[in-house]
Amino acid sequence: MTSKKKKGFHVDESELLCKNGCGFYGNQAWQSFCSKCYREVYQKAREAQLESDALKSKRLAERQTVPTTTTANGESTLTFNKFEEKRKQQQAPKAKTVKTFFKKGPAPATNKEGPHPWTGQRQPSIESQKAASDFTEFLKALKKPAAQDIAKQSKAVIDKLQEQYDLPIEEQSEIVQDFYQNMGDRLQAHPSFKGFNTDQNEKMMENMEKFIMTRLYKTVYCPPFCDDEQKDLAIQNRIRRLHWISAEMIDADIDEKNPEVVDYIEKAQTDIIEMNSKRAPVDKLGCIVRCSKNIFSVLRVSKGQPASADDFLPVLIYIILKANPPQLHSNIQYITRFSNPNKLNQGEAGYYFTNLCCAVKFIEDLDAQSLSLTQDEYDRYMSGETLPPGTEYGEPICEGLRLMYANLATLDELRIRQDRLRENALSLQREIQDFRDSVVKAVQDVLTNKPLIIEQPRGPANIDEDDGNEAKQLPPPLQPEVVAK
Repeated sequence: MTSKKKKGFHVDESELLCKNGCGFYGNQAWQSFCSKCYREVYQKAREAQLESDALKSKRLAERQTVPTTTTANGESTLTFNKFEEKRKQQQAPKAKTVKTFFKKGPAPATNKEGPHPWTGQRQPSIESQKAASDFTEFLKALKKPAAQDIAKQSKAVIDKLQEQYDLPIEEQSEIVQDFYQNMGDRLQAHPSFKGFNTDQNEKMMENMEKFIMTRLYKTVYCPPFCDDEQKDLAIQNRIRRLHWISAEMIDADIDEKNPEVVDYIEKAQTDIIEMNSKRAPVDKLGCIVRCSKNIFSVLRVSKGQPASADDFLPVLIYIILKANPPQLHSNIQYITRFSNPNKLNQGEAGYYFTNLCCAVKFIEDLDAQSLSLTQDEYDRYMSGETLPPGTEYGEPICEGLRLMYANLATLDELRIRQDRLRENALSLQREIQDFRDSVVKAVQDVLTNKPLIIEQPRGPANIDEDDGNEAKQLPPPLQPEVVAK
């Protein structure tokens, strides 16, 4: 490894803010603007483009009216009919081409929500039915005028997007963002919502977002006429090739040997993967928030003290590399396009989402210099030719492989312990045999040196039996004596 200084794994909060200086969080998808400033810039650029296109169309139309003349040689000058036809083909929306292409084939069975693109039938999914049920329960808790107005406005935007499903994704996003803006203003000014406080307004906006975007999910999420799916595959393959990166390489200050840290890491990976199963942008943001809080828990346990925001981004990059979330680009784009901008521009959800976008950008731009490696080392690691030093199995690319490698390591440890136990058991067996032999030898020596003499047992004595031999053994009887007076 080289001694080059690592770069790009730590950012200040000021770098996450909108480059227009409005104080809200910016986003890479909005060219580092916040959603509000980006829409203003985008709107101006769009109006300028429309004016330019209108001027070009006018000039082409004037040129097309020029009559055909014949030269002195009898040749006709070129008309502009072919140029006009080519111009119309170039200006036709790509979505129209896709729509025309699919219309030629039979309409397959599908569970797509809203009006079917070809049959016009409506087949709501289980998620949509649940969202509608939750939305109805929420409206029941509101005053009747407010509930009726919210239901009316929500149904209008859903019907509009379902009818215009072939619009470019940017225009669909504009419709939803305009709805959020208009409803936010309506909640503040309309008489039906008089008396509601800020928290109640936010709750109403959140419930409307959940209902609308759950119903429109299959229509606007990763549409076929954009390149989100291709970018998903590119990022997924990129992360898979970077599976060898360790926490130390990206300055992630975590203790992976601590079981509590490992538990928080697994929870963070689960949260970021679960984001793909949610339909409403606010629910996807909730997964990002939970993942980020688990990352701060990882840092707190690893360092033994509260973590700083400066240490957050490297661990987030590490979690993404190890989890490899499905459809990461599509989920980020979906949140960017259809989430309530108030959620993305400020608050903890906006902060964590901006960090997620930065983390993905860093992963896309990672190179040898970023990891303090030589170009040759980096190329060999990326190709799979070798692994970084100290990596026995290499880093797993998914949770299943990580568990497999952990189980293999545990089995190796158990095998070593079993061999040690077998050796100790054999040693104990030898010691027991030696002790038995020594005891047997000691007994034999005693028997040899001091033979055992066994005497006949004596019976019980009978005082009435006249035995002369026994009488001889008795002491002589006492004789009477005269005692002097």
